[in-house]
Amino acid sequence: MTARSAVTLSVEAVSHAYPSLPVLDGITLTIPAGQVTVLVGPSGCGKSTLLAILGGMLHPSAGQVRMAGPVAAECLNPLTYVFQDFALLPWRSVAGNISLVLEGSRLSRAARQARIAEVLALTGLAPFAAAWPKQLSGGMRQRLGIARALAVRPAVLLMDEPLSALDAQTRALLLEEFSDLIARSGVTTVYVTHTLSEAVRLGQQIVVLSRRPGRIREIVRLDRPLTGRRAADPDLLATEAHLWDLIRADAADADRELDHA
Repeated sequence: MTARSAVTLSVEAVSHAYPSLPVLDGITLTIPAGQVTVLVGPSGCGKSTLLAILGGMLHPSAGQVRMAGPVAAECLNPLTYVFQDFALLPWRSVAGNISLVLEGSRLSRAARQARIAEVLALTGLAPFAAAWPKQLSGGMRQRLGIARALAVRPAVLLMDEPLSALDAQTRALLLEEFSDLIARSGVTTVYVTHTLSEAVRLGQQIVVLSRRPGRIREIVRLDRPLTGRRAADPDLLATEAHLWDLIRADAADADRELDHA
């Protein structure tokens, strides 16, 4: 993989509203280069909306997002998404699904094959290169989604609840792999999750949003390596408890709001 990303995102007074629904209000935030920023908060607080604004898929009602820092020459898509929906093509093999994002690029055939081999090895999918998506478990499909995203060597990786569609055991296994994988890739990452245990395992900067319209309630820093973090770590458990204290009341209000909608 490439060296650690030098790209930073700056969110400047971003607000957003749908026709009759304010979703975000005055978000100002820096996404540090080469680190993992996790967005957490109660349901409906605007996490996915903010991610879409960061990725340029949605124009905010107010404010702006700036990208600063050099984008590496080998980067084919600076802002790259990984969704909870694997979005795999069933008629293409594992290698073929990765190849899709490289087709039409300036890369030679040999360079494309080298990238495919690299990300297959990185995600542990090399033995399954010729398999079809229907033959893969849910965890392997999500590994394939990650491999496909990394093949373009993004400057910023945007991940919208990538583990939420998986069972608990698969999530636990992939969480360990993701922390190591993201650490090795060095890509600037923004990760949305409802699960606080994921936030403390992956986050170096955890942004806690309030109930809708989402405002920044607190930014929590975890200045320790991603590799080696474990679920039972007392410091991580304490941080997880602190995050829950921050969002508990908002989460209860959001739940009652959804129940009566």
